[in-house]
Amino acid sequence: MMVSRRSLFLGMAGVAAVAGAGGWAASRVGVQPEPPAPPGQDEAGRLLWRNWSGIQTAYPAQRAAPGSEGELAALVRTAPGPLRAVGSGHSFMPLVPTPGTLVTLDRMTGLISHDKATSTAVAWGGTRLADLGAALAGIGQEMPNLPDINKQSLAGATATGTHGTGATLPALHGNITALRLVTGRGDILDCDVARNAELFQAARLGLGAFGIVTQVTLQNSPLKRVERNVWLQPLEQTLADWPRLHQAHRNIEFYYLPFTDMTAVITHDETDEPATVRPPAQDNEALLDLKKLRDWLGWSPALRRRVARQVMSGLEPERVVDESWRLLSNERPVRFNEMEFHLPLEAQVGALQEVIAAIEGQRNDVFFPIEARIVAPDDAWLSPFQGRMTGSIAVHAYYKDQYDFLYQLVEPIMRRHGGRPHWGKLNSLKRADFAALYPRFNDAAELRRQMDPEGRFLNDYLRGVFADA
Repeated sequence: MMVSRRSLFLGMAGVAAVAGAGGWAASRVGVQPEPPAPPGQDEAGRLLWRNWSGIQTAYPAQRAAPGSEGELAALVRTAPGPLRAVGSGHSFMPLVPTPGTLVTLDRMTGLISHDKATSTAVAWGGTRLADLGAALAGIGQEMPNLPDINKQSLAGATATGTHGTGATLPALHGNITALRLVTGRGDILDCDVARNAELFQAARLGLGAFGIVTQVTLQNSPLKRVERNVWLQPLEQTLADWPRLHQAHRNIEFYYLPFTDMTAVITHDETDEPATVRPPAQDNEALLDLKKLRDWLGWSPALRRRVARQVMSGLEPERVVDESWRLLSNERPVRFNEMEFHLPLEAQVGALQEVIAAIEGQRNDVFFPIEARIVAPDDAWLSPFQGRMTGSIAVHAYYKDQYDFLYQLVEPIMRRHGGRPHWGKLNSLKRADFAALYPRFNDAAELRRQMDPEGRFLNDYLRGVFADA
């Protein structure tokens, strides 16, 4: 996505000389209105909660920010249900909305303890990933895999299967060695492979349905610097090189830039080289340039493609060195909605080609890059990466644009290739679908019922997932 805004504008200015009047009339140039906003409070005077992208809303009867596990346990026993924990609201699925009690762990943050010899650390569940990266660096540790965005809370990110990328690196929950949670009865339990072992396997990625996770023990790595390289190359070349690339680099991903035939490849590899000055990030400016290209030339995919290829042809690769927690995640101020599926690795390239063909054949309005990553397997019961090497494909829609095409065009392709949806991202799957995709799903559902027989943690969406209605 390292597209120079200046060069793209210049390229589009050149297009003005060749575009016909009919083309401009069909363009989307102009102010795109904001999506309709719900009322700030309901008839009972309860205040609005919205997720980051704005598509999930709720008017909880009560909001709570306990400062200790004891306060949280008392809250679980007495507060109006359902109780749902919220972090940064970055889930696109309705995991958080509740008419009952909305719980934040923002008063339960930071490092609790660490062990230098084993590179492990215990952190409060409310700790934001960005803050955790800095805190771990202070004790000489790092999380070797981080998601593209680091605004999430630790408990929220692990509860939904948030991941990074790398053929030898599991998702965040794959590096949890122990956790503590408050159950639906208000009990405080410690879980690991020896204590409450089945609950540990279910709650590592538990959607907040098995209890509210308060503490997490992470298996980290010694702090390292990494070299980040970003370059553009044709899609055909990236797909042909993908098996070699994901074996050669510690962290690797690529973005396909719709209607350009080009990809941006991003790698991170450990190095002893000194840190370099990081140039100002241009990702979001580049993203808005792609939007302008859509707005001005969406009426002509062929011209849009030609202009994009022309202005990208002279762009230089980017290289920067720094500690990995500073480089693996990015600022994403441009809001979007997203669908991501995790497929058997051998199906990833074929599915991606089908997704690109479907979008470019039917949806000229799409401009957000399509992201491809790789994740190592783990054994958590509800993990989309459970038992298999995974290739992930994420498709985004600008928050002001319609996103129904994700269900109509993208999801059927993903499902036909054996994809499991990201728990926090858009999908239409129900209990029967999950039971077919996850070998231990029914075990997890039964354990959830035992831990929370009154359904204190189940909102309407989760009742549908676990069929406890």
